[in-house]
Amino acid sequence: MRVLVTGGAGYIGSHVVQMLVENNYDVVVYDNLSSGHRQAVHPDAKLIVGDLHDIPALQHVFSANNFDGILHFASRILVGESMQQPFSYLRDNIYTVINLLEAASMHNVKRFILSSTANLFDQPHRIPIDEDEPLIPGSIYGETKFIAERLLAWMDNLYEIKCCCLRYFNACGAHPHGHIGEAHDPESHLIPLVLQVALGQRDAIHIYGTDYDTPDGACIRDYIHVQDLARAHILALEALEDGCSRVYNLGSGSGYSVREVIDAARRVTRHPIPAIEAPRRAGDLPILVADSAKITRELGWEARFNSLERIIQTAWNWHRRHPHGYQS
Repeated sequence: MRVLVTGGAGYIGSHVVQMLVENNYDVVVYDNLSSGHRQAVHPDAKLIVGDLHDIPALQHVFSANNFDGILHFASRILVGESMQQPFSYLRDNIYTVINLLEAASMHNVKRFILSSTANLFDQPHRIPIDEDEPLIPGSIYGETKFIAERLLAWMDNLYEIKCCCLRYFNACGAHPHGHIGEAHDPESHLIPLVLQVALGQRDAIHIYGTDYDTPDGACIRDYIHVQDLARAHILALEALEDGCSRVYNLGSGSGYSVREVIDAARRVTRHPIPAIEAPRRAGDLPILVADSAKITRELGWEARFNSLERIIQTAWNWHRRHPHGYQS
């Protein structure tokens, strides 16, 4: 199969590309490198530097390749920033999906995997969160993914483009070989921020909110290893052969508090990692944990990196070898 991976030079996309290549897929990566890294792309994948806003360039890529499927990662992803720059997020996350789907419909591409988000669940009624939970986006970023999921439902109805929407919780970790990993600028994710303290790149890590209704007072989140995410994408792509669109929530099924993450990082890195208690941040929920029973039941997927220390160990291997990301 030949597949197009948009945003395949980014954190999650590059791990999926690596696994696709290892599973004998013919992979074309389309990325403008605004937040991705050329060095993260597997050498056996073809990298095309281009922008999804550039319709002629995108049409040329589709005309030159007979794609069997699309995996779409290219997106702006910062929740807080989306509330400060709503029109940039609406433009970059929705117009680009429209351009991509139009090209897919014109070139008869029938399989589409969407990188979606747990930010669709801002007011969950049940924890863990399953696929029947009402969709109430928690930000403009979440709203753009909600709109993308709705567009895909219409594309199935109009053009029989079968889709799978994968709603991740907290992606984390790095490839076990340590050659690709998480490198955001600026960094906003908890585990790499904690490891920056261990590397001496910041003085301490902040714990925002210590009075939540949780065992230790700190927020609890579901951390899913990027390799487990990558495997879910390939299983989902293969499952679309049966001609049925799907949606899955993806997490490890286990929640860990901010304090537990910091303590695990201390054990892995053997650094003290000072922590500073700070007031709650607006919009943070006490607990967000996924119910991934549906994808386990239907596709046989399960989280193999189900130990927090193991997850952090892979991240530490990457950050220790690449303290300044791909510029190291």
